[in-house]
Amino acid sequence: MSGFENSVAVVTGGVSGIGAAITRRLVDRGAKVFVADINADAVAAATETFGENVAGLRTDVTDEQSMEALFAAAVERFGRIDAVYNVAGGSKPGRVIDMDLATWDFNIKLNLYGAFLGTKLGAKQFLAQGRAGSIVNIASLNSQVPMHSGAGYSTAKAGVVMLTKNAALELAEQGIRVNAISPGLVATPLTGGLLAVPGVMDTYLDRIPAKRAADPDEIAGVALFLASADASYVNGENIVVDGAWATTGYPDLRPFMG
Repeated sequence: MSGFENSVAVVTGGVSGIGAAITRRLVDRGAKVFVADINADAVAAATETFGENVAGLRTDVTDEQSMEALFAAAVERFGRIDAVYNVAGGSKPGRVIDMDLATWDFNIKLNLYGAFLGTKLGAKQFLAQGRAGSIVNIASLNSQVPMHSGAGYSTAKAGVVMLTKNAALELAEQGIRVNAISPGLVATPLTGGLLAVPGVMDTYLDRIPAKRAADPDEIAGVALFLASADASYVNGENIVVDGAWATTGYPDLRPFMG
């Protein structure tokens, strides 16, 4: 893939899991990266690990002022932004009939507000710079496939995909590309607790033809492709990266939920 040497990227959730894998790949290819995470210590640790080519700021992706501060800090540090990766996300489960509004709001705000603000502010920065740019939003297989107790998360991720398509429609004439990735099961700290429950991994693998979880780096590879010059005519797409899992449907994990 081409086009990353001396480029500048913003990566929300860029210090753990898929976000950290994206950060690592970008740095390896000569990019400068500004990372964001709600955990200030993790941001500091990432900047120490990668050195001068990585900087960061504690950021609440659900808060517009916090996100504005992130983009301003990235431009101040590195001079411009060429790509934005909206990775930060998470889930609080709950059945529709039991879910309180606070749980619903948590899922919608963290997953959909974060992608919206990153897309909005990234595009505004590209327009201010007068140059093309790329935005990659991390959605989920659950943007297409429902799961028990996942209405809040799945709805938010479906929203991320439609946000992506609408932004691509509105921004393509200005040379801005907006694409999404919908990963299946990925071995990250976010999924580690669930997968450690006896029987859960086997239940997943019964439905995943590849018979394994993805490594975060496998998602990062697709993310970099979408922001690269090799994907210059790819816009408004949602790439499912799931080991063919979508062909079989989501497993029923209710026996493990108590």
